[in-house]
Amino acid sequence: MLDNPSLVIGRGESCDVVLEMDNVSRRHCEVRLSATGAHVIDDLRSTNGSFVNGEEVTRPRELRSGDLLKVGGTIFKYLDGDSVESLFHEEIYRMTIVDGLTQVYNRRFLNEFLEREMSRSQRYGRPLSLLLMDIDFFRNINTQFGHIAGDHVLREVANAIKQRVRKEECFARYGGEEFALVMPDAERENVLTFAEKIRALVEAREVFFEDKKIQVTVSIGVAQMSSEYADPAAFIAAADAFLYRAKEQGRNRVEA
Repeated sequence: MLDNPSLVIGRGESCDVVLEMDNVSRRHCEVRLSATGAHVIDDLRSTNGSFVNGEEVTRPRELRSGDLLKVGGTIFKYLDGDSVESLFHEEIYRMTIVDGLTQVYNRRFLNEFLEREMSRSQRYGRPLSLLLMDIDFFRNINTQFGHIAGDHVLREVANAIKQRVRKEECFARYGGEEFALVMPDAERENVLTFAEKIRALVEAREVFFEDKKIQVTVSIGVAQMSSEYADPAAFIAAADAFLYRAKEQGRNRVEA
């Protein structure tokens, strides 16, 4: 909370917010209250600069709710008084449904989404498809390049796929190196075509970690909604069976 007219951020012990980092100056930047009652950010001639929403602060700049202030390796989010509580609760909820590493939905949200869409599919007789994707030989990637490289691969794959996902679909990290995509109202042939595009997209993506190229492919199992699936677990098990078949058939392929 910005209770004082001025708040100084820096490495020095006298600062209001102390960041013990080498890339933070002793007195790095200041957030102060202007004559109009707005909060203003001013860089205090720091060595590495202060940034708001990716733009360097070269002169005093008024902050707006939602702005991201980067100081060294730390990012602060500015929220005005009227929106702090609501945004706080929104952020807490977001943290419960989003995977921290890949920033796509997590397994909890996937199950909630699947349950809702399965009910809708049964009620209105609309198609519903589930893609279960697994990064091939992921354990070998961790062994050869290290777990940090493995995390990098997970983020790269997630970023590549989520750019192709529509708003009405749900793309989530199912667990470990597995991802799931729920596609409502999509016909079977279109789903299979899309799954093949995703497979080819990941295979063609150049992933580098510390100047080393890592070859990444995925195996994909595709299941269509059926009346025999009573809950999300049964639907996921069906997609997982096709995923297992894809791996048995040599990996880097789609099975449905």
